[in-house]
Amino acid sequence: MTPELIAAAVRLADTIARENAALVALDLAGAAGMLAEKNDATNALLAAQAIAARLGPLRLPGWQRNEAEALAARLRALAEENKRLLEHAVAVQGRVIGMVARAAAGSDTAQTTPRYGAKGSLSIVRPVAMALSARA
Repeated sequence: MTPELIAAAVRLADTIARENAALVALDLAGAAGMLAEKNDATNALLAAQAIAARLGPLRLPGWQRNEAEALAARLRALAEENKRLLEHAVAVQGRVIGMVARAAAGSDTAQTTPRYGAKGSLSIVRPVAMALSARA
């Protein structure tokens, strides 16, 4: 593992950790705002991996190998947590959208307000499709 690869992996791990913190707080706008940073960090890691692959395997001393393995484990755990948190955020967003849609449908008083029909009997008026045109 080259120093550039380690630096890129740390950068990506730190970015994912910040995104995960935003997702835990359900700060979806903040998490979405990190997309470009996350893409840049991912691209930097991929570029560093390509360079490391061309250089061939490096023999790291034991302590560096242990640090590299710990970093890989951290990145893997953060990615798994990120996936879980993103799925949770999508589910929460779906529930919120559903609640708003049901509230909007229920707020249409024309659907439920009884009115008198043409012959004097009560009828529930349903909205009809209508097109408006404004010409100057």
